[in-house]
Parts: sequence; C-alpha cells; structure tokens
Amino acid sequence: MELLTVALPKGRMQDPALALFGAIGYTVSEEATSGRKLLFEDLSGRLRFILAKPADVPIYVEYGAADLGIVGEDVLRESGRDLYEPLGLGFSRCRLVLAGPPEAKERVLRLEIGLRVASKYPKLVREYFQRRGISAEIIPLSGSVELAPAVGLADLLVDLVDTGRTLRENGLVEIETLMESQAMLVVNRASHKLKFEPIREIINKLAAEVARREHEGERR
Repeated sequence: MELLTVALPKGRMQDPALALFGAIGYTVSEEATSGRKLLFEDLSGRLRFILAKPADVPIYVEYGAADLGIVGEDVLRESGRDLYEPLGLGFSRCRLVLAGPPEAKERVLRLEIGLRVASKYPKLVREYFQRRGISAEIIPLSGSVELAPAVGLADLLVDLVDTGRTLRENGLVEIETLMESQAMLVVNRASHKLKFEPIREIINKLAAEVARREHEGERR
C-alpha cells in the first residue's frame, strides 16, 4: 500500500482520532506520541501522521501536504476550504451556539441594529446574521469568548459548547444553535483521484468502524 499522509488536530481530538485509526489496523506506538514529535508513522509503515493546530488541518489537506485529515466540522465550515468530505466520524460531537446574558434574547428577537458579537468563527457568524437580515458587528477573538459580554466588549457571543456548563458558570444562556458539529474525515481532491485505491480502502474501513460503534451505542 502506498504511504499516505494524514493530518490530525492537536488537542482534544488527537487521542480519539489515533484510537480510531488504531481500531482499523493503523496503530501508533506510545513512544511516537509521548514526546513532542509532530511527524510519525504507524507501526505498519503504511500511514504517516502529522499533528497540526485544528484550524491548520484543512490547509495542510487542501494544499496536498497531507492526503487526508480529521477536523471538526465547525473548523471545516469556518475555513471554507475546497476538500472532499466523505465521512462524519461520530466523535467530538458538539454545537456552535449563539449565547449571551439572559436579557439578550429579547434584543435578538427585536432585530436591533448595532449588535456586537464576539466569536472565534467570524465567517460563520457573519453568514448567520446576514441570512436573518440583522446588522451585527463581528468581533474576532481567539479564546475566552465568554468574557466578552461581562466586560462590555460584545452583546452576544458565538462559541462551541458540549454540555453548556461554561456558559452557565458565566451567567450566560443559549439563544440558538447555529450548527451541529462532529469530527470529519477530509481528503485532498487530487489525492483522491491519484491514490484512489488506498484512500478508498481507508474510507471504507473507517466507515465500517464508525457504523460498528454507532450500533454498539444503540444497543447500550
């Protein structure tokens, strides 16, 4: 099998992604992942993994530095990259939500002019408000978005949530869900044509494993 390069996101998705590949026969040694290596192969030598910041994974794949990648659907939609998206992987499920102080919901319902919205997802937020005909100033932040309403930087925020606990602890409420998100498999379009057989083999194996896990989950 031809050596393929897979871009994985560092952080919370890294271990589940490696476990998924391990489940379909591409195991990585503990030594390879215990240090600060950003480039390593699986034990069979059939896959090479690169670790990148989540927002950079779609770039590595689109430009062909990686044949495949795993990325959150939220990051993928924000990036707007031209990639083949064959499969949702069923883990790292979360929601991208509009949130704010309890009284903020009425402001949105009245479609007030001059809303300021803080988010790590300026593209998705801009599209969301444009679809609703609401004038909003988007304030890009790279972290601690929940702080923005508390200090008067923004009226609302858009951020990724799982349980919503962080919002509640900061006195915020969910107003609306912009999108559901999960880990996605993405493929470079040229690689999909030039390396069709080995890539299709991986896609099929991953699809079967995802289906097995979902079936196991339904039986519990």
